[in-house]
Amino acid sequence: MNLTFGAYHVTKSYQGNPVLKDCSYSFERGGVYALMGPNGSGKSTFLRLCALLEDPDHGKITYFDGGRVLKKDIELRRMITLVLPKVGVFNTTAFKNVSYGLRLRGMKRGETEEKVEKALDFVALLDKGDQNALTLSSGETQRLGIARAIVIEPAVLFLDEPTASVDRKNTEIIEEIILKMKKEGGSAVVITTHDGEQAERLADYMLIMRDGEISAG
Repeated sequence: MNLTFGAYHVTKSYQGNPVLKDCSYSFERGGVYALMGPNGSGKSTFLRLCALLEDPDHGKITYFDGGRVLKKDIELRRMITLVLPKVGVFNTTAFKNVSYGLRLRGMKRGETEEKVEKALDFVALLDKGDQNALTLSSGETQRLGIARAIVIEPAVLFLDEPTASVDRKNTEIIEEIILKMKKEGGSAVVITTHDGEQAERLADYMLIMRDGEISAG
């Protein structure tokens, strides 16, 4: 499926405070998009709207398959996923955390095991599969969140400040993960960051969020 999407004249306020003001941008290709801007500029809100976790006050988020507009149903929602800066994990093994989405989809055990091991290997956590996820470091937990997202092979992956609360070593590993995804050319990846150098290293397309409005960088 050739999934693309766009935000069209989107606004969003919380308790009367405007966060997004007439935001429009069309994500018409794959690759890695980096959305930059200072804290409080609306980056995270924009990602939540694009991931269909919240609705805009005005305007719309629309997904397309070729020229066909897609319904915002469970089928579409299963093709997109958002990884937050602080990943919540279940009190069980890393392996079972990653397998959760596949089990929800009714995937057979043998295929599930193969896909989970591949995802854990992709994020350099294959040796942590039997470890309780609650005992992982913050950087490992962030990588586990990415594994849990990519194992379902989403068409669009949103990463909200994926290296915001991790150490340098894990930051480098997470950047390598994103670059591998970029090289493989599967999912479109949209990341938020306030680190301009990181955006330069990772992104095919640069976007800037200022005062609740978005523009090409």
